[in-house]
Amino acid sequence: MTHHLPNMRAALPLFFGGLLLTSCADLETASGRFYPSLDEPEILVPFDTAVDGVNPQNSNNNLDIIQFEGRYFLAFRTAPTHFASEKTVMYVVSSTDQQTWQYETHVEMGTDVREPRFLAYKGALRLYFAKLGKDPLKFEPQGTYLTEYLAPGDWSEPLEWVDQPGFIPWRLKVVGDTAYMIGYIGGENIYEIDGEPISVQWLKSSDGVNWEAVVPGQPTVEKGGGSETDWTFLPNGGVIAVTRNEAGDEMGWGSKICRAEPQSLGTWTCAPDKRKFDSPLVFRHKDDVYLVARRNVTDSGYYDLERRDLTPKEQTQLYLFEYSFKPKRCSLWRVHPENLTVQFVLDLPSFGDTCFPSALQVSENEFDIYNYTSPLDGEDVSWIVGQGLPSSIYRIRLTLP
Repeated sequence: MTHHLPNMRAALPLFFGGLLLTSCADLETASGRFYPSLDEPEILVPFDTAVDGVNPQNSNNNLDIIQFEGRYFLAFRTAPTHFASEKTVMYVVSSTDQQTWQYETHVEMGTDVREPRFLAYKGALRLYFAKLGKDPLKFEPQGTYLTEYLAPGDWSEPLEWVDQPGFIPWRLKVVGDTAYMIGYIGGENIYEIDGEPISVQWLKSSDGVNWEAVVPGQPTVEKGGGSETDWTFLPNGGVIAVTRNEAGDEMGWGSKICRAEPQSLGTWTCAPDKRKFDSPLVFRHKDDVYLVARRNVTDSGYYDLERRDLTPKEQTQLYLFEYSFKPKRCSLWRVHPENLTVQFVLDLPSFGDTCFPSALQVSENEFDIYNYTSPLDGEDVSWIVGQGLPSSIYRIRLTLP
């Protein structure tokens, strides 16, 4: 079962075209067109009614949602805190109505598991996920694993996907007849701060198990400080992508907004953005490109504080420290492919430790966004404090113009 929380829209001011607006009606007047709107959030995890076989812990966060054979499948991570733990469990539950859920399977490896990513392709449903270490202060990739749905409540034993050792899957999607996966290698370098580059790899598959480079002979499409990356095709067949650039490189720190032309999909032209769009979810609605990602609640929102008087290592350490002690939101943004810029649209209900979004398109203009957050009725704490507090997974309906 689910339960509703108070509608947060009235409490969240909106910015549009540099104007501070207090209602969607104001936005319609200011923009001359309908503005995106949100329904009330519904808390899913912890479950209002207990689900046999599922025992949510204090922190419920990394998640993915997909529809397959008339059912909705939700995967999520649960642990004592947001940080790596040997007590981490990843559950998969399913539902016919997104309200009443039943146990499907779970993964428990005595170490951390994260980044659940579903792929429904050619009549099969598979779940990819990353195995990591136990140290709460480190990010230690230990391989990508794969389990397959066989029947209700019956999944194959997770097996290591060995094509790319240390690979972290970030997004999987199907476009036309092709399955796509984007992820990265070298994630351990983000927090080791050793200057070693991270490689963003873009892959495709015709069976959902065996993967090859989208661009023949060129699996890596972006290299430097970027890791979490999502993308979408443009109407002309080109690509627009958003990459979190936490480790920093010659373009600075924060994020990269990248584009590739249809005749040269392996050549990504990127522009820097001083904001860090954690957990990027990129999708296209008609001619608009949208991004759901974390927002840093400061006057500028910047991650890159431009302290070029410091060494790159010192900057990486300083920016992460400063960022960790600021409040956060999970927000909807518009990406402009022409000039490679990102414009803030609105905040989803979210506080503290938040933002690992997944989306289901339910009609031409409606999307169900699944996300997690610290308590919505609690104090607006910093990100680092929120990571030790309880967190819940919710669903919210987003209607786009």
